[in-house]
Amino acid sequence: MTENERKELADLLYPNLEHDIAYYESRYPERDLPEGAMVTRYAPSPTGSVHLGNLLSAFADMVYARQSKGSFYLRIEDTDQKRMIEGGIENITGVLHDFDILPNEGFSFGGIYDPYIQSERTEIYQTYIKDLIIRGLAYPCFMTEEEIQNIREEQEINKTKIGIYGVYAVDRDLSLDEVKERIANGQEYVIRLKSPGDANKEIEVVDCIKGKMKFPEHNVDTVLLKKDGTPTYHFAHAIDDHLMHTTHVIRGDEWVSSLPLHHQLFEILGFEPVKYAHIAPITIKDQETGNIRKISKRKDPWFGVKYYDENGIPIEALHLYLATITNTNFEEWYLNNPDKDIFDFEFSFDKQAIGGTSFDEAKLVNLCKTYFSRKSGEEVFNETHAWALKHDPEYAKLLDENKDDMIKFFSIEKDGPRPRKDISKYSEVREEFSYAIDSLFEKEAYAKFDGDKTYDTDLVLDYVNNVLNLDVENEEWFNSIKEFAAANGYAASPKDYKNNPDAYKGHVGDICEAIRVMITGRLKSPDLFSIMKILGKTRIIDRINLYKKLK
Repeated sequence: MTENERKELADLLYPNLEHDIAYYESRYPERDLPEGAMVTRYAPSPTGSVHLGNLLSAFADMVYARQSKGSFYLRIEDTDQKRMIEGGIENITGVLHDFDILPNEGFSFGGIYDPYIQSERTEIYQTYIKDLIIRGLAYPCFMTEEEIQNIREEQEINKTKIGIYGVYAVDRDLSLDEVKERIANGQEYVIRLKSPGDANKEIEVVDCIKGKMKFPEHNVDTVLLKKDGTPTYHFAHAIDDHLMHTTHVIRGDEWVSSLPLHHQLFEILGFEPVKYAHIAPITIKDQETGNIRKISKRKDPWFGVKYYDENGIPIEALHLYLATITNTNFEEWYLNNPDKDIFDFEFSFDKQAIGGTSFDEAKLVNLCKTYFSRKSGEEVFNETHAWALKHDPEYAKLLDENKDDMIKFFSIEKDGPRPRKDISKYSEVREEFSYAIDSLFEKEAYAKFDGDKTYDTDLVLDYVNNVLNLDVENEEWFNSIKEFAAANGYAASPKDYKNNPDAYKGHVGDICEAIRVMITGRLKSPDLFSIMKILGKTRIIDRINLYKKLK
């Protein structure tokens, strides 16, 4: 076709477009950001539930934009209407809020580059398609699904590249009259790219994570607009990333194979290309086969984000874990900088794993324990209470009724150089601190005591009634119990007992163990004297008598 014929064709296909390209280029101006600022986007399709890989991508978008004083926005890519699920968009926005990965603009967040949902941007895409048709870089293709399938089968038999290109692109050079006739006959059509690529040539693309990669030039006449006039992902993302002035596209490495097409689209559209960073998949060792595989929705509970909320894994702790995947040197930095915030760390694409990143539950648990160890007792109370309101209302009520004591229990051993690490998630708090609430302790009835020893309740009652002073410091208390031990036939230290076991009934540690079991129902607990001070003598004696009754 001549240029005039192509213009006539473009006007025939899109006669009622309100604006031209110049309008949209003006409508979406350059961002006023400092040099080096990154503009990133989380652009999910509402065709399924949000999973851990999605969270990782959104987290990376957030931290890179924030540390560079850039912008992180949410764009909904809903062009695949057939695969959309009910509530899919609400699920996306809800998860971002629930997990505190918050864009500073975008769908449901606002911003001047709206609309941030592709189904409302159809006219924009058609405007750019119209320009490509005029320039001879796109054309209407009337091939039926049956014709395309026949070509595919032929290509498979001949072991040639799959796709519409070369001799297979039968509608590429239709005349204007032929196109008019087919449209008049009601034949459906898509708009295809008239690819200028040569598969015998190579292009080089630099990925921010994977480095330099070489590919054959893209030479397939890829579909840009579908039969209903909506764009494919490939075309829409190029237009939107250009108009919204995205600088970095961070996405899963399943998209690496699309780089030649995306590189070509930016080139023919005359856009400055974005920088791509392809994240390695999260993998796991299969328990059945022993092989390394991608984390799976069907097999792995950690895949879905509901797991983290329902099990009470703190949002900040999950952020820490995502940060260890995002940069391999983050964990060491975090453990060595207890006074630093996650956003004090400088993230870098150079420190991102190129191969698969193995899901490490032990690392997640350790990070969670470290997170809790750095929180004050009041913070642990408030966060646990908020989680329990949603997932365990009965426990939330108990926390309310015992607030002052619970904060004190959560605060034990928090101020030393090695704060204790006994909980890794909110769902563990009820069981781990069941001894802190009388009704739970009585209901438990020493079920968590896994020892087979019995203890002298009369000896312990004698100590509590006649010796125990809760108004002293820890050191003075321990000296007094050593004196009590010595006065009752027990060694004042384990060392003395070890040197001459026949001379003693036991040692001071045995008496402490007896008290601990009687008032907590377990052999291990936080600092014993701190627990006793919170309980007070009356409750201590009640628990000793309960032990005596049950044992």
